[in-house]
Amino acid sequence: MAATLARHHDTPPFADHKDLHNVIDATQLGDVPWQCFSAQYSGEWPKVVPPWMDDEFEVWFRDPRAMAHNILANPAYKDEIDYVPFREYDALDDTRRWKDFMSGDWAWQQAYCLGYRSYSVKDTISEIPETHGSSLVPIILGSDKTTVSVGTGNNEYYPLYASIGNVRNNVWRAHRDALVIIGFLAIPKTDKKHTKDDVFRIFRCQLFHSSLSTILSSLKPVMTTYEVVRCGDGHFRRIIYSLGPYIADYEEQLMLSCVVKHWCPKCIAVRTDLDSGGIYHRHEHTDFLIDELHADILWDEYGLIGDLVPFTNDFPRADIHELLSFDLLHQLIKGAFKDHLVDWVAKYLKAVHGTKRSEEIMSDIDCRVAAVASFSGRDFKQWTGDDSKALMKVFLPAIKGHVPQDMVHAFRALLEFCYLVWRNIVTEDTLNQIQDALRHFHQYRKIFDVVVPTFSLPCQHSMTHYLDMIRLFGAPNGLCSSITESKHIKAVKEPWRWSSRHNALGQMLVTNQRLDKLAASRVDFDARGMLTGTILSSALAALERKRAQTVAALAHEVALNPNDARNPEDIPATSLPRHPGKLRVFNSAAATFYAPSDPSGIGGMRREHIRACPLWRNEYPRNDCIFINTGSDAEGMRGLEVVRVICFFSFNHNWEVYPCALIHWFEKIGDDPDENTGMWMVAQSFHEDGSKNIAVIHIETIFRAAHLIPIYGSEYIPHTLKFYHSLDTFHSFYVNKYADHHTFEIAF
Repeated sequence: MAATLARHHDTPPFADHKDLHNVIDATQLGDVPWQCFSAQYSGEWPKVVPPWMDDEFEVWFRDPRAMAHNILANPAYKDEIDYVPFREYDALDDTRRWKDFMSGDWAWQQAYCLGYRSYSVKDTISEIPETHGSSLVPIILGSDKTTVSVGTGNNEYYPLYASIGNVRNNVWRAHRDALVIIGFLAIPKTDKKHTKDDVFRIFRCQLFHSSLSTILSSLKPVMTTYEVVRCGDGHFRRIIYSLGPYIADYEEQLMLSCVVKHWCPKCIAVRTDLDSGGIYHRHEHTDFLIDELHADILWDEYGLIGDLVPFTNDFPRADIHELLSFDLLHQLIKGAFKDHLVDWVAKYLKAVHGTKRSEEIMSDIDCRVAAVASFSGRDFKQWTGDDSKALMKVFLPAIKGHVPQDMVHAFRALLEFCYLVWRNIVTEDTLNQIQDALRHFHQYRKIFDVVVPTFSLPCQHSMTHYLDMIRLFGAPNGLCSSITESKHIKAVKEPWRWSSRHNALGQMLVTNQRLDKLAASRVDFDARGMLTGTILSSALAALERKRAQTVAALAHEVALNPNDARNPEDIPATSLPRHPGKLRVFNSAAATFYAPSDPSGIGGMRREHIRACPLWRNEYPRNDCIFINTGSDAEGMRGLEVVRVICFFSFNHNWEVYPCALIHWFEKIGDDPDENTGMWMVAQSFHEDGSKNIAVIHIETIFRAAHLIPIYGSEYIPHTLKFYHSLDTFHSFYVNKYADHHTFEIAF
């Protein structure tokens, strides 16, 4: 770069990093300045004043109304935003479908009808003269404490995020800038002596609610009277705001709803028998109980904290119990799966087999997890959120053979529930499947009753509310705490690492403001035509090519021996024509496919690499497995085959390049999936003389990568077995439909 500038007698655009920062700071695009307010305890003071009562707690925030304006005006979202609520139906059978947030009943009820809520007619947007004809913009909020460093003082931050419900789910999953950080909440701390003090506990919770109310106060006037806002498509629209769903884990849901631990923040079910059912909380009912009952009765019999006032009480058309959103990460993956079922397996084995035998079995289960191809196992106790997701994908085959069938069925039911609710589009048929999975889970989890005193657990109980929440808010993969946790990296953890670590928060605020300006500038440059071409456009163009998809068709297309009328598959290998030219061999190939249920690009396209490398990372050979499309019209695995790639290569013929793959076939075991795990089983295919059944296929018959897990049986596996040996050591495998959400949708 320096040599190029010198050759043309030019100077760099920026003298140094300070000059660059000054230019960014002067940019007006995406600029929403940070503001600050402080709060302090103002109640009755005891004779001995604890130190926290003298402290002032700072809260930094940005105007959420201005942030909503920026999102609405972003031209990158002009085709990915819904300005009005809608209900979507399948044209073939007239059944309802739920996808993006505005397809749910909550937005419809807010804008057009009373539904089941007891607001007056004058509280609906369509009936108020000041809001008639306005577009509803729900403000979606999310917050979660995060630790940036344990070793240097346990530095914690409490970020508050916001978005609008009009943006479609695929934008959220693409981790674009539709989710923005609007605040850093205070984290009151005191010495151990006063940590469990009731006054401190109430102050900490009420500070949280008061802070939210103050931060969101700029939205209150435009919740009853519209404002005119310029949108990304260039049109000006009347906008009316409402508080939408709040994304939070269980502990934070309790604080938001002012509910006691071990109770449900959504319904009034008794904590000792949560799954017995109960009507949903409503703020009118809660306010009535608080006015009529003593605080002790509220706490013990209703699970309500009467000393707290939720922030939603300060805003129209807002009920915190209704607005609490899904939490797949903490409720299902970390909670029901990892903290409950995985832990219960260890307890069950210990209760049935004793300590020594159970430790041997758990050690073998750990080895089985570690032996899964392209996966590195580790001690269960150290697994974090992302690792719990990885464990979830491979744990079922690892325990089969060591635990009763009912336990396998319990895991299968939970996994199917998780993968069904994560689908990009939820249909009425999907809702029935979710209900069946939940029923099976409740049925088969009883196997654990020898080690579990009660199944009245909030994380598992939350599963009973998912059907209603899907109807209200659309598909859950748009409203999930995994999205806000991913935002922690960009908005909190990386800015903290880039800081000097001294008074880091101020530097983090500036970093976030600069990042937002850069993102807004990039969108502006793109809208002006300064940035052209995308990976997605080239991928879509490549997908439009029509090429041979069978061995016979490829032979006909190549026409190496056009006078031979026989099927190429019937010709002995020794009689096949030889290609006179050179071959080019490759170590990998990239597959691009539509996978909107997984993290993907804004258009739902996903790209993954398939390896066929003789020495991967200078350690071992790696030959991945793939799904190939055989041209069948059958659905699911009946229309797909599983093979292992030996190598990728290409050759030229008549000035045309033919990319191919040399593969080893796998054969399906049986005509249906395994009845216990729900996964198809395959085995390596061999000829009668014991040689591998191999073939050459065109690369465009490849659908995407496949993940195989050995069928271990009940025998222990060697502790020395490495994951890169498993595909060569074992002969039969499960086709892992839980590898990701797209595989779950195709490998049924």
